[in-house]
Amino acid sequence: MVSDVHGAGGLPFECTRCSACCRHEPGLVLLSREDLRRLLGRLGLDFGAFYAKYCRLVPLGGGVAISLRETKEYDCIFWKSGCTVYDARPVQCRTYPFWPGIVDSRTDWIREGRRCPGIGRGPIRNRSEIEEALWEYRRNSPILLDPGTDPEHLDENTILGS
Repeated sequence: MVSDVHGAGGLPFECTRCSACCRHEPGLVLLSREDLRRLLGRLGLDFGAFYAKYCRLVPLGGGVAISLRETKEYDCIFWKSGCTVYDARPVQCRTYPFWPGIVDSRTDWIREGRRCPGIGRGPIRNRSEIEEALWEYRRNSPILLDPGTDPEHLDENTILGS
């Protein structure tokens, strides 16, 4: 996959901290169990308080997933002149732009480069680094709840499977 895009050497990418991936466009940041554990620990909140302040439900497959909210300007709820939870940011954020659908083909990589000024510049990210990001992205699937579930009445242990 990665070698199909730019050969075995990897892909050039350097985050410019422009925040284009965090702001100004509607989107979803779907939370995995690992993401939720990290964010709850970082913010010192229980699940109910965290969900009420920072999350919303979105349809996904046959259920609903937990996504971070956005501001009315379509900024991530955690963006304030930069990411306020950077050290605990979700896997989706940590692995960008090395996602399926972006590194699948040269055309996809170039198309995403029109949105992200860091794509195509900076150091070459080697194949193993990219494959690790893809594996982490795939391994941390979003939390999927049954339709009709009211997450505000669920406790942390039920959501996290503890």
